Amino acid sequence: MAGDACTAVVAGPDEHGIGEELEALGATVSRIEGVVSADALKDAGIGDADYFVLTDPDEATGIPVAKELNPSVTVVTYAGRSLPEFVAGVADLAVDPALVGADVVAEELVAGGPVATAPRDHGADDAPGADDDDG
Repeated sequence: MAGDACTAVVAGPDEHGIGEELEALGATVSRIEGVVSADALKDAGIGDADYFVLTDPDEATGIPVAKELNPSVTVVTYAGRSLPEFVAGVADLAVDPALVGADVVAEELVAGGPVATAPRDHGADDAPGADDDDG
């Protein structure tokens, strides 16, 4: 994705406008309305997507399917309810719209910022004693 416009598949109702915010920042967005099945994910372009943004926790079974079709896709849930336990560990990032606006999440994803770069397998921040929330 470095330097290229990002692509995202947004699944579920988008009442908070995360898809529109991503598009406003230059991202290519495709949408899935209804059931998040393997066919729907393929049709939406999950194989080439940088992000899979799920807004409906009831469709959480689509998360492992998306990861199977594109292991490098970053899964972001943008919903006020928690994911079911069986799939919560598969999502890369869970954001509650009541706490963080769609514009902020979209900016971070498009910029490839801290929200978008979830892996923790690199460097000094993982050193013993390092703690990001010393608050």
